[in-house]
Amino acid sequence: MEYLEPLFRWIHVIAGVLWIGLLWFFNFVNIPFAAKMKEAGAAGTVVPELMPRALFWFRWGAAWTWVTGVLLLLLVFYHGGALLDGEGELLTTANLVMLGVTFLGVFIYDAWFKSPAAGNLRVAYSVGFVFTAVVAYLMTEWAGYGYRGMSIHIGSMFGTAMAFNVWFRIWPAQQQIIAAVKAGEAPDAALPALAGGRSRHNTYMSVPLLWTMINTHTGAFAGAGVVGLLVIILVGWHLVFQLYARSAKVEGA
Repeated sequence: MEYLEPLFRWIHVIAGVLWIGLLWFFNFVNIPFAAKMKEAGAAGTVVPELMPRALFWFRWGAAWTWVTGVLLLLLVFYHGGALLDGEGELLTTANLVMLGVTFLGVFIYDAWFKSPAAGNLRVAYSVGFVFTAVVAYLMTEWAGYGYRGMSIHIGSMFGTAMAFNVWFRIWPAQQQIIAAVKAGEAPDAALPALAGGRSRHNTYMSVPLLWTMINTHTGAFAGAGVVGLLVIILVGWHLVFQLYARSAKVEGA
């Protein structure tokens, strides 16, 4: 523990900076830039050269962030005993169910956003927020997670959904887009919509995720419990909304 934890944290932070940095580059820099390139007719040159390089570091940054995050979760919260609010058994039915929700909830998320009901984004995001609130409540009141345990598992749920999006939604769609652009063809309109939509989801999840990653340093908010974390999520989402608004106004040369 003494040696593994700092090493895993180091790798986790390095990979996370690489992943989230590129995620924000794509959403706050590349989206407006790509629109200009399309207007100038330069997309056929820029996309095949830029995107494969950027997406290589993007997807592997996501993979290593997720893997080291899971290792840290096991080391610190399960082996290290930081999970529960006080003494108690780790492998209870409630804990196992909530652990399953943490890592398998991504399939609920994916199915929801593929459904026609998610066409209204305001409703779709509201349902996602309510789902997160219910999960966080059950983690504390049913499974007995402490503040840090609840926070890091909500972050792990977000991070798993984000890594899933990178590898199974964004990357496959981008491969087809790049191939079409290289061939001088217009990609299927559904592909940019899918890749862009899931990338946007990841951007909104990334800011609350970073809060949960620093749970060791947020103990002052422990008294607010689930409500405090939900407020942080809303504040994080508003911050991302403002960053999108600002990015659209930044001009090039």
